[in-house]
Amino acid sequence: MMIDNKKSKNDPLASSFRSALTSKLEKADTLSRRKFIKMAGAGLAVLSFPMSPAFAFEAGSKVKSNFKHKPKIVWVVLRGALDSLHTIVPTFDAQYAQLRPKLSASFKGPLLPLEKGFALHPSLINLHQWYQEKSLLPIVAVSSGYPRRSHFDGQDFLESGKDEIDHDSGWLARAIAVKNKSALAVARSTPISLRSPFANSEQVNTWYPSKFKSADEDIYAALNKLYQDDEALKEKLNSALAIKGLVDDNGQHKQKGKFNDLAKSCAKLMTAEQGVDCAMLELGGWDTHNNQSARLARKLTELDSGLAELKAGLGDEWQNTVVIIGTEFGRTAKENGTGGTDHGTASALFLAGGAVNGGKVKGHWPGLKPDELFQQRDLMPTSNSFSWFASVLSQHWQLSEQELQQVFPHIKSYSEVLIKS
Repeated sequence: MMIDNKKSKNDPLASSFRSALTSKLEKADTLSRRKFIKMAGAGLAVLSFPMSPAFAFEAGSKVKSNFKHKPKIVWVVLRGALDSLHTIVPTFDAQYAQLRPKLSASFKGPLLPLEKGFALHPSLINLHQWYQEKSLLPIVAVSSGYPRRSHFDGQDFLESGKDEIDHDSGWLARAIAVKNKSALAVARSTPISLRSPFANSEQVNTWYPSKFKSADEDIYAALNKLYQDDEALKEKLNSALAIKGLVDDNGQHKQKGKFNDLAKSCAKLMTAEQGVDCAMLELGGWDTHNNQSARLARKLTELDSGLAELKAGLGDEWQNTVVIIGTEFGRTAKENGTGGTDHGTASALFLAGGAVNGGKVKGHWPGLKPDELFQQRDLMPTSNSFSWFASVLSQHWQLSEQELQQVFPHIKSYSEVLIKS
């Protein structure tokens, strides 16, 4: 049901968004043997899934001169619903401590100050430094418009970027199809964000560390001999071995699947010869129904250090990069009885990178009084995540209004200047 939000009822953006979201809530009451061999062969080398020849990188290769300075996007999905109120803290809102008496007093270090009375969680040291360097934009009180509180559907909705879930079409894939760009998903399979019938197999690829133990040269030689009469299999093996040399630090032991390592590998793959225009990373573990203070401190530290690895790995290309960090929905304004929070509505976005016009906090703050909360329980959304994404695509990849309609057919971009000129 519609809540009379006194603070923002005269704000057309907040009112329109609230009406649309409330309306949605009311309506809601045999692989062939050959294919198997191809997949298994690539997996035995180093990959979870085979990749196109476009990823046959040479170990340690330098960035091509014509690939330098191309605008890049990294899309980071935080799976599990990040609690934005414990991440971007509204220190000025008196209701915050009343709703969260334990959580508001649980921070282990001083909050990191932002403008307008907001502050970052103490674990986000690198992100705060980027904010001071004007290369980070926190955006408060955002929502994709997803009307329920299911993690899986909420994530699918966020990745699809439409007004209903489409498991075969993602917003980032539609963008790269429109601009003829290339993408890499650091994932075991292609996530919805990078699925599209209009993006071909050479535009979208996946990479993930192999779970197999390191194989010695005899095994690779045997595979090479086995594949000698099959050019397609031989090409995939050689591509896989090339990537292994690029991301595995010359065979040294690495911990597989950690966000730090994934972010570091992502940067190497993006800046290698024939690198990609955009990439997608994901980090789970944000569903903090209990013991939230300790759990979020660990997860935010992991996120912060991983993004720092990404920045270091991109080197000079960081200046041409926008990192979009989002989650499926937020969490309840009030803490629960087990030291956590439950599924909510509005959350937050971060835009980071050398190309970002940062050093400010964006978004309209709706307030935390009972009549200012969505359904008297959640932070009220006042802007749409997809409109912020569209603004990045418009300003960073120069998508026209007509092109944006092919990516986000149901929304418009915002006029805020998010990208440095």
